[in-house]
Formats: sequence, C-alpha cells, structure tokens
Amino acid sequence: MRLRALLDTDALGLRLLGGEDELDRTVRGVMTTDLRDPSRYLSGGELVLTGLAWRRDAADSEPFVRILVQAGVAALAAGEAELGDVPEDLVVACARHRLPLFAVHESVAFATITEHVVRQVSGERAGDLAAVVDRHRRMMTSGPAGGGPDVVLDLLGSDLDLRAWVLSPTGRLIAGPKVAGPGPSSEVCAKLAAEHLTAVRTGRRGPHRVIVGQTTYSLFPVRSGGRSARDVRETVLSDWLLAVEADAGDWAEERLDLLQGVTQLIAVERDRRDAARTVRRRLAQEVLELVQTGAAPAEIAARLRVAAPVLLPGLGAAPHWQVVVARAEWEGGEVEGGPVAQALLEEILVDPRATGPEPSDRIAVAHTGDEAIALVPLPAVSTEHDGSESGVLADALLASVREPLSAGLDGDGRVTLGVSAAVHSAEGLRGALEEARHARRVAAARPGLVCAAGHQELASHVLLLPFVPDDVRRAFTARLLDPLRDYDRRHRAELIPTLEAFLDCDGSWTRCASRLHLHVNTLRYRVGRIEQLTSRDLSRLEDKLDFFLALRMS
Repeated sequence: MRLRALLDTDALGLRLLGGEDELDRTVRGVMTTDLRDPSRYLSGGELVLTGLAWRRDAADSEPFVRILVQAGVAALAAGEAELGDVPEDLVVACARHRLPLFAVHESVAFATITEHVVRQVSGERAGDLAAVVDRHRRMMTSGPAGGGPDVVLDLLGSDLDLRAWVLSPTGRLIAGPKVAGPGPSSEVCAKLAAEHLTAVRTGRRGPHRVIVGQTTYSLFPVRSGGRSARDVRETVLSDWLLAVEADAGDWAEERLDLLQGVTQLIAVERDRRDAARTVRRRLAQEVLELVQTGAAPAEIAARLRVAAPVLLPGLGAAPHWQVVVARAEWEGGEVEGGPVAQALLEEILVDPRATGPEPSDRIAVAHTGDEAIALVPLPAVSTEHDGSESGVLADALLASVREPLSAGLDGDGRVTLGVSAAVHSAEGLRGALEEARHARRVAAARPGLVCAAGHQELASHVLLLPFVPDDVRRAFTARLLDPLRDYDRRHRAELIPTLEAFLDCDGSWTRCASRLHLHVNTLRYRVGRIEQLTSRDLSRLEDKLDFFLALRMS
C-alpha cells in the first residue's frame, strides 16, 4: 500500500507533519518501537510507530531518524499520548532526511494502525502472489520454464511470510524455499507425513492441522491432475503434500484459495515427474520379461546395456545390479497392489544424497498384479568393515518410513519387501529375482504392517518358516505353547515372556534374571515350571530350538 492511503483513512487519526513529496512510497509492513536503535528489527519498507519513550532530550531525534533512514523505513508515526504535540526537533530531523512524519492522535491505539496496515498489505501481497502463481502454473503446464515449485515456495515466504515445504508420503523433502533456512528435520517430516496419511485414510478434508513439538503446521493434500482414483488406497501412498508452518484454521477464503492454487501447481510438477519415469518403467518391464521367460543371457545383457546409461548417466563400466521385490496387499482385494508397490519403491529407493523430484531417480520399477520389481544399478559394490557388501539394505529401506507407511496402510493394508544380493552380469539376474522373492516371503511371515528381509537372512533357519503349512504351524505352536499360555492366564505367571528372555540370553541365568529384574532363584522356579508343563528340558539344544521356532511361528 502507499503512504498516501493512510491519510485517506479517517479512523487512523493520522496527521501529516512533513514529507508531502514522499507519499507515494510503498509500505510493506509495520513496527512499533521505543528502542533508541531498532535497526536490527527492521528490514525496510516499514511504517514505524513510536511513543517517543526513547527521547530524553532534543539531541536524541537526529540519530534516531538517521538510523531509520539507513534501515530504509517508509515513514515514521509518533504518538501524541505521552508528550502531547510531536517535538519540533523530531520534525526538523525528519525533514532533513526526507523521512515522512505523521502524528498519531492520542485517541487512536497503535494496534488499530497496525491491524489496518497488516490487513491491507497482506491483501495486496496475496493478490500479487495469486497472479504470480497463476502465471507460473500456465508456464509449467506448457513446459519446464516455470522453474519448479521452489519458486512459488520462495514467494510464499517473501510475500506472505509463510514457510512451506513439499513432502512425499513417506516424509522425504522434495521442495522448499531456498531463502528460509533449513527445513524441518527428517523426524518431523516423517511425523507430518504420518499425520497427513492418517487424516486422508479417515476421510478428513484438508488442510489438516498438526502440532509437532511447539510448532503448528497445516497440511494441504497435493492431488495429481493426471489420475482419477476410485479408491483412496490407490494413491494414498504416492500423493505428495504441502506442509505450511502456520495455522490455517482462521485463514480467510482468499488465502486458502491461494494455497490450493499452489497445490495445483505442485501437482503439475508431480505429473511431469511421473511422465519422466515412463522410460525407466518400460526398461524394467522389458528386462524382467526377458528374465522370466528364460531368454538367453546375451539378450538380457543387451537390454541391461541400454538401461545402464539411462539410470546412471556418465557411467563408464557396466554396473552391478540388485533386485528389490515389493508387494502391497489390501483387505477385500478390490484395489490392485502392483501400482501402489511400484510408486512406493520409486519413492523409497531414491538416492539419499539427492534432493528434489528429478535427480533422485536412479531405479527402474515394473509391476504385475500385486507385485512390483525394481532394478537397482550400483556403480560399484564394495565390502564394508564388517565384511558385508554395500548396496541396498532391507532394514535401512524401511527405517525412516515405517511410521508414515503404517499410517497410510491404516490396518487394512500390508507392504512386504525382499532384497537380493548384488549381481554383476545378466546370468545372475534370474537368481537375484528369485532370491528377492524368497526374501519377501520371509518378510511376509513376520508380524507387522511393514516388513522387509534381505538376502543375508536366506542362509538362516528362518527361511524355512514361511514354507511350513499353516495347519502344521498351528499344531506345533499349540502343543508347545498352549500349556504355558493357559497357566499365564490363570496365574499371571509370565512364563511366555520368561521363556522368550531366557532364549534371547542364550540360557544365561544371570543375564536373564538381570533383564527381567528377578532374583535368580525366581527365574529358576519359572523355568522349572515351563519344563514341567511342557515335558521339555531347556538345557537341551533340541528343546531350546523347538521353543525358539514355536515362538517365531506364533
């Protein structure tokens, strides 16, 4: 707004004391101060309101006005409530430095002026920003010249003082303002994503208000313009969200509409990213069809040579490859899990060192039915200090995304993953695919909504458990554990937890008693009761192994 507009508003009680030639200056904000030097709180363009408490004598006016001018303020307004008329030395100092000066009538509160200026400035900024967003949307729709969502997020920060970030459904930071300092931590992003997915699954309309720590966020869903979902479960694990560091509950409709426009702009970027992944998906589909139909290794190797420069541009030598298999399953079977698993793998297999939606794509994912299969190129496979190979690790894939994924699955869905070892040739790719599928079945045998297993676990007895028939599993565990469960129910003896701890401590009486906070004699009594009820001997390796397997299968 212009300074001239302040004089046209009678309710503000402003009287111009000097600076008639400067009334076309733009006011970008307002600040009330009685500090002798408020420069560290000024950014330029403010209307400064003061009660003159900083003035002890006439000599104080000149340095005060000089500080305001150096900070680039638009004008000064001095209250008449304390000293009556504005001192002449202040009028002279303002005239000397060409700083417009207003007198504020004693009947007008500074809060009234502040509210009026903020409302007018915010309205004008919102209008300007809405025009920029609209123009930017048209540019992005017709091509990449718009510069991506970061540009509009910067505008939200500079023009509306709103810090905002684009997050993936797993909490990965996709875009954010470049001039607003560091964004939320990865833990906060994961929490925001989980809260967003919970709200979406329960059918609540956005924006969703969330408090994390001492900070309030408003979460706006980003709906893809290129897809229409019959069921929210088709897209809940792939749609992005806009997290704004503010409470949108009391916003005017105009500001809410503006943020909805920003989400539409971000959706354009999301659709463009999906289109860019088409080539990688097709490559994965072609390679996997060759592998599964038993094509000659030379033919598979030829397709891999085509895929390598697309996924790892600039790589000189042929890469190593890993295979990751994921399965998404929903109760009822109405929703096909393959596309959900595909979008999920494309999200969690991004290069953790890359930021933004484009540079992070280094994998090719195909899907069929409820299963998705990813080809992950590795520039090199090194051996870590502990002897294990580097590359994709099953546990690491889910470590930071388990919370948001569990919220998105909401009790009626499940995701399981399996990861193969690295292979360096086309001959090994078929074995890697079978290895990843076996590892996924091992993960599926575990409890929980989100589970993963790696190739390292396939050398363990655990590999056998998923292939034991259900009726055999139930009979085996019932024969060993039901007597203990019945006893615990009647006597609250905690024999099952005691058995688990005893086996976990490798039969060490001292360590187990310490873990359970029991006297060793109490522990010996409980173990004796377990042996009596089951007719087993926990000093024998065979009986220990039977109990261990029964607990794992229960």
